[in-house]
Amino acid sequence: MSSAIGLIELNSIARGYLVGDAMLKAASVTILFNRTICPGKFMVMISGDVAAVEAGMDAGLDIGGETIVDDLIIPNVHQDVFPAISGTRVIEATAALGIIETFSVASIIEASDAAVKSANVELIEIHLAMAIGGKGYVTMTGDVAAVTAAVDAGADYIREKGLLVDKVVIPQPRDEILADKI
Repeated sequence: MSSAIGLIELNSIARGYLVGDAMLKAASVTILFNRTICPGKFMVMISGDVAAVEAGMDAGLDIGGETIVDDLIIPNVHQDVFPAISGTRVIEATAALGIIETFSVASIIEASDAAVKSANVELIEIHLAMAIGGKGYVTMTGDVAAVTAAVDAGADYIREKGLLVDKVVIPQPRDEILADKI
C-alpha cells in the first residue's frame, strides 16, 4: 500500500514525458497518471513510500524546470484519495454535499487530502482537469457539520496558495444532482 503521492503538472507535453521517465528511473515508484490534461498541459503522478516519492519528485522537478505549473508531495496521503481520483469510489447515499474547486490538479489533490483528514466525510470524486480548462474539483458527503468543516479545511489550505476558485456546501442536495455518482 502506497503511503505517499507526488505530482508534477507541466505546461509542456513533451517535457512531461521526459519528467515521467526521469521520475520512474530515479526511484522505485508506481506511476498513477502520465497523461495530457486540459488546456494542453501534462501531469505525472507517482506513488510509493515517502523516500521513493521524494527521490522521484526531485528528479522530475530538476528536469521540469520552467515548464512546471504546480507540484505536490503528500507524505501520508489519506487512503480515500486514491479511489476518489480513479473514480472507483461507491457511495451508497449522500447527506450534505461539499464541493471545492481549484485552478490546478495538484491543488485539488492537496485540498481533498486536507478535507478528508479534517472531518468524518466520504470523498465521492476528485476530478482532474479533463474538459474543465485545467481546473480540478472534489465532491464529498457526510453530515452538514462534517462537510462544512472539511470544505473549510481544504479551501483554507488552497486559499493560502492563491488557487481556490470556489467552495460550496449543499445541506440537502436533491438526489438528481449526483444520480450518476451513487
